[in-house]
Amino acid sequence: MIKAHEKKTELQRRRRRRVKKKMDRYSGKLRLVVTRSSRHITAQIVDDLAGRTLVSASSIEKAMADEVQASSSKMDLAGRIGRELGRRAQKQKITKVVFDRNGYLFHGRVKALAEGAHEGGLIF
Repeated sequence: MIKAHEKKTELQRRRRRRVKKKMDRYSGKLRLVVTRSSRHITAQIVDDLAGRTLVSASSIEKAMADEVQASSSKMDLAGRIGRELGRRAQKQKITKVVFDRNGYLFHGRVKALAEGAHEGGLIF
C-alpha cells in the first residue's frame, strides 16, 4: 500500500517531468525557476545554454530581511520576492522568460510569486 507522502512525492515527480518535457520547446529562452519549502521561497532566472544563474531572489537572503519582516504572510512574502526578482532582472535588461514551476501546482505562493514577477516587469 502506498503511503500518503510517497503518493504526494510521486505526483510532484510526474508534474515535474511533464513540465520539463514542455520546456524543451523553449530551449533557447531564459527560465524562471521556482523552489519552495515550508518556510522559504526562492526564484532564479537561469540560462540553460550557458549553464548559469543570471538573477536570483530568495527569502533567505540578508538583503531581503526587511521584506521578510514586513510581510504579513508567506503569500505576501512570495509576491515581494517576485517583485524583487523582476526589479533585478530589469537592471540586467532581462524582460522575457519562461516560467518553470518546477512541479509545484500553480496555486498559492507559486502563483503569488508569478504575479509579483509580472508586476516587477517580467513577461512570460
